[in-house]
Amino acid sequence: MRIDVITLFPELIQSFIEHGVTRRAYDRGKMVLKCWNPRDFADGNYRRVDDRPFGGGPGMVMLAEPLAACLLAIRQERADDRHSAPLIYFSPTGEALNQTWVCESAASANGAVLLCGRYEGVDQRFIDTYVDRQISLGDFVLSGGELPAMAWLDAVARLQPGVLNDSDSHAQDSFSPDLSGLLDSPHFTRPEVWRDLPVPQELLSGHHAQIADWRREQSLQLTAAKRPDLITKARKAGLISAKDERILADKS
Repeated sequence: MRIDVITLFPELIQSFIEHGVTRRAYDRGKMVLKCWNPRDFADGNYRRVDDRPFGGGPGMVMLAEPLAACLLAIRQERADDRHSAPLIYFSPTGEALNQTWVCESAASANGAVLLCGRYEGVDQRFIDTYVDRQISLGDFVLSGGELPAMAWLDAVARLQPGVLNDSDSHAQDSFSPDLSGLLDSPHFTRPEVWRDLPVPQELLSGHHAQIADWRREQSLQLTAAKRPDLITKARKAGLISAKDERILADKS
């Protein structure tokens, strides 16, 4: 999978992929990443990539033309069109990034082109002409799109085959299909008793079915308490069984 990132700060992206578990995705060739600086495609001695907004107001807006020239160079090098590798723009106006879409992106052989905005944003004409999807991390504003891009890269990289030591690890992640899109259950490790707090006996039983039942019950309870909207969504999708409903009713 190839990922191209349009950013004014390529060093932020490059340094990010050199650390952590997801580095394996790049070391093993599961993902290939290239950063592109739109300043390299700007005219003039100062390589200007921004200007004042029409209508006045604070801040600057990224110019459309350097971004368009940068994108054209990416398309030419990739020898593909916008439909095989979509252009994703990270913006507060975008849809919230979720695990379902991360899984879809991770399964794409063609990867994506990521656009990291800066300043007050990007000229809307470029967005309307070229952007295929806008993504947000939540209801807050960052200084630029690099942090959301790194979050996307991390989430997609860890789903590549062989990146995680245990291939079943991501199947038990919160929001995963194996968990009906619910939150994961709590986790415990050694020692069995820490500061007078014991590990739940169910996890020490060695009884796989009993452990699975406990984890499902905990997942349901935690989701109902923290993210009831996910319970509603799972119900609509037919992913909550009659047994699940009894657990939810008993703990309500």
